[in-house]
Amino acid sequence: MKENQCVAIIPARGGSKGIPKKNIYPTAGKPLIAWTIEAAKKAQTIDRIIVSTDDTDIANVAQRYGAEVIIRPAEISGDKSSSEAALLHVLSELKKLGEMPKITAFLQCTSPLMSASDIDGTVRLIKSAQFDCVFTAVPFYHFLWSKTESGSYAGINHDSSFRPMRQDRPLQLLEAGAVYAMDTEKFMEKGYRFFGSIGIYQIHPDHAVEIDDLNDLAYAEYLLNKGA
Repeated sequence: MKENQCVAIIPARGGSKGIPKKNIYPTAGKPLIAWTIEAAKKAQTIDRIIVSTDDTDIANVAQRYGAEVIIRPAEISGDKSSSEAALLHVLSELKKLGEMPKITAFLQCTSPLMSASDIDGTVRLIKSAQFDCVFTAVPFYHFLWSKTESGSYAGINHDSSFRPMRQDRPLQLLEAGAVYAMDTEKFMEKGYRFFGSIGIYQIHPDHAVEIDDLNDLAYAEYLLNKGA
């Protein structure tokens, strides 16, 4: 094992309402979680890969593809349990062993198109000491609307009376649930993933695809099969 500078943690609980056993569902020829594990194994900045799960089948798949496993307690494995709870549990276990990493990379196993370079780019921004936490995002050019108390609708990120061309609008970024990286000590102190100086690493829009339902899965498989 390399020096324990950056640990990648992949939360993957067993329960899934949209797609049963989603985190190990066959996706373009391999279990969904395998894509994230393999991207982490190729990343130059990742020294250790740990899957946090409450599910024996997921644990077996994760180990088969080369990740370590830490079993997650039932009390933080429910539908409403946060990803932060899983990350903090893993880090507390590592702390007991005296194996705390300087940087924690939180990787979503529902983002199978993330690449090693997406992971490296995000982690390197933390290593540069520019930021305390960094996350992946994609450019966003759409107009958002919200319903008002009167039942009408109003623009959120634009003035509805003024519609500038795309190239004339300021850049906005959409969070991509793929890669997050954090200074471990500060993350454990705060308990949530966005704190201090926050940075963004832009990734290709295709790499931001998240699997929530079978339509997402079909689109991800199309992209994976064509080598996106």
